[in-house]
Amino acid sequence: MASPAPRRAPRRRPVGLEPNPRELERLGLACLRFAQREMLAAYDRPASDLSGIERLAGRRRRSVPRRGQPLAALLRELERAIPKSLTTTSPGYLAYVPGGGLPAAAFADLIACAANRFTNRWYAAPALVELESDVLRWLLDQFHYPRAARGILTSGGSMANLSAIVAARQARLGARFERGTIYFSDQIHHSVTKAARVVGFAPGALRQVPSDAELKLDLKALRAMVRADRRRGRKPFLVVASAGTINSGAVDPIRALVRLARRERMWLHIDGAYGGFFQLTEPGRRAFRGIERADSITLDPHKGLFLPYGTGCLLVRDGEALRRAHCFDADYLQDLHAPPGSISFADYSPELSRDFRGLRVWLPLYLHGSDAFRAALDEKLELARWAYGELAATPGFECYGPPELSTVAFRYCPRRGRADAFNRRLLERINGSRRVVLSSTRIRRRMVLRLCILSFRTHRAQVARAVQIIQAAARALERSAEI
Repeated sequence: MASPAPRRAPRRRPVGLEPNPRELERLGLACLRFAQREMLAAYDRPASDLSGIERLAGRRRRSVPRRGQPLAALLRELERAIPKSLTTTSPGYLAYVPGGGLPAAAFADLIACAANRFTNRWYAAPALVELESDVLRWLLDQFHYPRAARGILTSGGSMANLSAIVAARQARLGARFERGTIYFSDQIHHSVTKAARVVGFAPGALRQVPSDAELKLDLKALRAMVRADRRRGRKPFLVVASAGTINSGAVDPIRALVRLARRERMWLHIDGAYGGFFQLTEPGRRAFRGIERADSITLDPHKGLFLPYGTGCLLVRDGEALRRAHCFDADYLQDLHAPPGSISFADYSPELSRDFRGLRVWLPLYLHGSDAFRAALDEKLELARWAYGELAATPGFECYGPPELSTVAFRYCPRRGRADAFNRRLLERINGSRRVVLSSTRIRRRMVLRLCILSFRTHRAQVARAVQIIQAAARALERSAEI
């Protein structure tokens, strides 16, 4: 049968997708200048500015244009949109867990996106995979994990917790996990319960253990719950502890939990998304004693290493257990072979395609050195202790502490009126200053305010100003007739 004549390739390229060298330089310089202005503005911009946001958001709802628009006009639109937000890069942003976004990491992302290499299989970019492996080995070494341990960079703590539960389920229960039971404190981050449900555990498989007077997981209650579940024919297989709770920064009793987990043949996972990087400091290592014996640890470099959002990490003591839980293959991947001893990250993660996350960790660490990060974390611990001391010494304030890490949880006890309503209005007044932003939570069903210090831009002056604003707002509210 005669082959059909080959069709001629189209002569014209699509318009506008391949800038010439001059256009590429213009585009790059304009965006670089924009990024520089944005980084410098973080120091002076209000920590929160949501005024007029409804009008601005409404104006944004429009279709993609058929023809391209000038870059200058698009950047002006971003200049209007970005400030109308919680300025998470501000030194006065003390809410939730701040994400500073180091400049070096932003430039690393620029390089990673420009190179656009596929790094989840070793064969596709061997040198870049090894670069990321160096970062992961350094992280594993900080927790004294053995050579057989493995790590994976994720989009954040939520995905790291999910992969940890998958690895624990596979290692302790296998394919039949219907009777498996998971234990965690009533102070645990909600991503743990969410991940357990996504993985396939029914609500009846999840056990919320009460916390003690220090807001740490109650060991006595945990032991009783495990015994009761075994008598019912269930299979306790996983306990999740916090290396710094989101509510108050409390650290669960890790050493005792290691002993209990070994005795009960359970997997111990540590959620250190917020606090785990304080392992670099001496106070952190004291608080986390025993963590090196945990089966897995979640970390968030976009918190404790001040990197951009979207940078999480999971470390697993038994690297083969992590691989068995996530390794799948397909015929179309057969060309991406790898030599013995090499690592393909897709074998340790739910993801096949992902961005080159390793560069945004590697470049700041190698550029600044680990001592710079250690010193910054030590400063945050010291600032939290100072803020706690100032608030605890101020009449009317009740603090949950002293802080083990860099979070100060507190509330004001007014002389009249309802305390919860008072503290809600107090938070509004504090945040209404726009110079600092705090967040709130509920502890023992009571409204509690949180001050979390974890930005590389936040120093003594900003924390002192925050304390003054908090104290002044409480005094003014006590005198007013609002409550």
